Amino acid sequence: MASLNVGNLGEFLREQRRSAQLSLRQLADAAGVSNPYLSQIERGLRKPSADILQQLAKALRISAETLYVQAGILDEREPDAAGTRSAILADPSLDERQKQVLIQIYESFRKENGLDADAPAPAAGPGPGENGDTGDAASAPTS
Repeated sequence: MASLNVGNLGEFLREQRRSAQLSLRQLADAAGVSNPYLSQIERGLRKPSADILQQLAKALRISAETLYVQAGILDEREPDAAGTRSAILADPSLDERQKQVLIQIYESFRKENGLDADAPAPAAGPGPGENGDTGDAASAPTS
């Protein structure tokens, strides 16, 4: 585990708080921490726990992972395209057509931004009009 870089964390928190147009007191109340404690965190005098960082992230409506990276608890990582595709494919509230459309849009944005232009499409079953019947009911179209 990396050491806490509290100064940068405090500056980052202050910037996030200001962009959210919250006073120090408002953020402290929303996160369930004391006003003086939050002030000390922002000034780099205190090292908040992972739980406090999670509460602050929730109050700021940002990911806790973002604050963990700023605090040096987690190493920053590259966005995981495979993870995004897997999350889309695993979502039970979407039908197969919706999943494929979302993945196509996602991949087109990545290609437009010069990322993963040659990445293979995920194996999510046959597309419309393809004969890929494996006998698996889970891959059968839902409509």
